[in-house]
Amino acid sequence: MFFISNAYAQSTDALGFGGNLTSFLPLVLMFVVMYFLMIRPQQKRAKEQRAMMDALGKGDEVVTSGGMLGRVVKVVDAYVTIEVATGTEVTVQKSSITTLLPKGTLKAL
Repeated sequence: MFFISNAYAQSTDALGFGGNLTSFLPLVLMFVVMYFLMIRPQQKRAKEQRAMMDALGKGDEVVTSGGMLGRVVKVVDAYVTIEVATGTEVTVQKSSITTLLPKGTLKAL
């Protein structure tokens, strides 16, 4: 007349240390893959961007994040003054500089 069967606890020999390790292995593996595919390349790009901003100097030809091309006229701590046309200067934040162009690029345009 009993409809519920007895439930017994699983022995520790069945799980053991290996069982706990294999249950966390997919999580650890996913973190390692995420690190090498997402985090590490992003850190590398940020480091290259910082190095480029530190190396900015007068006369460099740059592209801003808004797409403006110009020649650097003055570099201050956090700001850069760019000459976009003869007699037209624009002051932008250093962080808005996205690309450092090779010398002579603006003359070719």
